[in-house]
Amino acid sequence: MAYRAPVSDIAFTMRHVAGLDAAAAEGLYGDLTPDLAMTILEEAGRFANDVIAPLNREGDKHGARFENGTVTTPPGWKDAYKAWVEAGWNALPGPVDYGGQGLPTLLNSGCVEMWNSAAASFGIGPILTMGAIEAITAHASDDLKARYLEKLVSGEWTATMNLTEPQAGSDLAALRSRAERAGDGTYRITGQKIFITYGEHDLTDNIVHLVLARLPDAPPGTRGISLFLVPKILPDGSHNDVRCAGIEHKLGIHGSPTCTMVFGDEGGAVGWLVGEENRGLACMFTMMNNARLAVGLQGVAVAERAYQQALGYATERRQGRAAGREGSSAIIEHPDVQRNLLTMKALTAASRAICLLTAAAIDRAHLSADAGDRKIANERASLLTPVAKAFSTDAGVEVASLGVQVHGGMGFVEETGAAQHLRDARILPIYEGTNGIQAIDLVTRKLPLAGGGTVRAQIALMRATVAALLKEGTPAFGATAPRLRDAVESLDRATSYLLKAVSANAPGDALAGATPYLRLFGIAQGGVALADAALAANRLIGAGDTDPALAARIALSRFFAENIAVGAKGLEDTVLGGAGFLQDASLALAS
Repeated sequence: MAYRAPVSDIAFTMRHVAGLDAAAAEGLYGDLTPDLAMTILEEAGRFANDVIAPLNREGDKHGARFENGTVTTPPGWKDAYKAWVEAGWNALPGPVDYGGQGLPTLLNSGCVEMWNSAAASFGIGPILTMGAIEAITAHASDDLKARYLEKLVSGEWTATMNLTEPQAGSDLAALRSRAERAGDGTYRITGQKIFITYGEHDLTDNIVHLVLARLPDAPPGTRGISLFLVPKILPDGSHNDVRCAGIEHKLGIHGSPTCTMVFGDEGGAVGWLVGEENRGLACMFTMMNNARLAVGLQGVAVAERAYQQALGYATERRQGRAAGREGSSAIIEHPDVQRNLLTMKALTAASRAICLLTAAAIDRAHLSADAGDRKIANERASLLTPVAKAFSTDAGVEVASLGVQVHGGMGFVEETGAAQHLRDARILPIYEGTNGIQAIDLVTRKLPLAGGGTVRAQIALMRATVAALLKEGTPAFGATAPRLRDAVESLDRATSYLLKAVSANAPGDALAGATPYLRLFGIAQGGVALADAALAANRLIGAGDTDPALAARIALSRFFAENIAVGAKGLEDTVLGGAGFLQDASLALAS
């Protein structure tokens, strides 16, 4: 089934959950109005549908190719990227001073979802470039900004993030890549990096690598890491001492070249310091936080594509006889298939809402005129980012797996394309910081923000939505209010437990509960966000709007509350009492 960008769903979530209308009314987004945002989203949707989506299957089958040091992207990739750049999509969120359009993260996030639904292998490349633009803008010298930002913002050049090494995956303290001062303000970089997305390709003439490395006199651990800008092509037009040694043969995202990069075969690649010496990790995290939200959006994107395909298949495929029907029925008429499809749609919508709430908080942290408001928004964005990344990418895998299930045996063969979505989704909980790391970050670093005040404020917002639900007398809401109330109270109790564990320096209790806590947070926040959408839909219906999609939003919120949010209590119990497994883990794993 052909992908159709869900522009109306994205726009509705932006306006009625993430607060686009209110932010635009207060002037936060300058000249951007909700109508203009809708126009941009519609145009992005057309581009995703017509130009990128038709390449998805061919990109999966053909893949990126490596031969004699050269990486070739799949057929059609180069033309699509050229058209994408010429249409100005890469410049959408870029700084105005360097040719960007300066549009908000919220709007760009809707577009990022569509690019990645159309073809996740295509969409991941620009994500890295956009993150590099943010890091360079925030930390690089004026000279580096002048030299590189304009071409990165336009998309004429792309960028990469070089962290991982064979011996150093998540443990950046184990990095061995070296940097030597050259005496002329540049550095010579040597070392090997692995799993570098779009580290080499044929889409652009130049690739700007952001590379973590150590200086000879650097302190040990992560305190001794510096960040360097290392271009493939030097300013004088010569080729830098950097090469691709090969690409990985992967489970999914075949069209995206995942490269092993070698720096310094011939004495050292020329690099320029970004930020301060030995402060590179802080600079790189500017890029990584941007990428983590974008990867969460990839989870939404693959889930949306898998849902659309499963829905189309279930509508057409006839098998068995549904209760109360004569003759064979389309499988969408069977209750179990309906449950699968509703679970897919609800998880997708909840994940989208969490990601767009995160994007809106990032915008406010950057754009608000009030310093106190910026601080609160920044802490809120920090709290939500690991949830957006991990909950949404887990949902992407779950939804894609359910998509295979809906297809039955045909989902297990490549012919239908359902398997590709599951293969593509499986990397998302792993890269840009595994979801286990996101859970640890949430519990140990983000819950204690403002002395626990940030998470308490977020829970207070959830309670306000529940209170609004409790006032609704509409039968269509069913048990939405009490089920979400229970989920939010479970989240509150689990939060209190973990804050106490962190403050009491009880890492075992905190870390053992981190992953179920993140899932609990995502369920509560996602369910509340869908309820906000349902409340908005109900208001519009009351005002005379007859759009059938409005009633569908209420029904979807009810399904989530009554069928998914009810799992919150079990997750709470796991957080509060699950650390006991640590005592017997070695014993249980020994045989």
